[in-house]
Amino acid sequence: MRRFITLATMALIGAAVVTHWQRVRELGRQVLRKGTEEASGAAEENKAVARRSWEEVVNQRNLDALEEIYAPNFVWHEPDQDIQGYEQAKQFASTFFAAFPDININVEDVIGEGEQAVTRYTIRGTHQGETEEFGPPTQKRMELKGITIHRFEDGKIVEEWERYDNLSVMQQLGLVPEQ
Repeated sequence: MRRFITLATMALIGAAVVTHWQRVRELGRQVLRKGTEEASGAAEENKAVARRSWEEVVNQRNLDALEEIYAPNFVWHEPDQDIQGYEQAKQFASTFFAAFPDININVEDVIGEGEQAVTRYTIRGTHQGETEEFGPPTQKRMELKGITIHRFEDGKIVEEWERYDNLSVMQQLGLVPEQ
């Protein structure tokens, strides 16, 4: 009889352990799902902000949006220089707006994961304004394809890495010979 009680007790304890383990496993799955959903939600928010940065700053010419979208100490790593903070960014963008008053961007893809989003875009515009960087107006159209990696902290862009072909733009405008 004692042996039966011991076996029965062991069976009950074993069943309790299995049940407890199943609960722990299910809780673990729920936590992982929730973490994945939260990460996915943050990535979706970052993608929306990355798209908004192009739409509002370039297409709408809203330089005040920089302060809503970017952290105060943000950095744009351009192919030929670094732009840091609101004032430098406003000067940089204003140069393009002056040289290409009809400048427009089409964001073709936005991919996001974790604290980063990547945009692939095409910028088009007609060189109609004189600037130091682009010289006198050529009245020629340019098309610039590029990719930007945006890094986020607390919902704002803190850093961007730009990749585009400056030489191609200068060739399209007739400012440097094509090879």
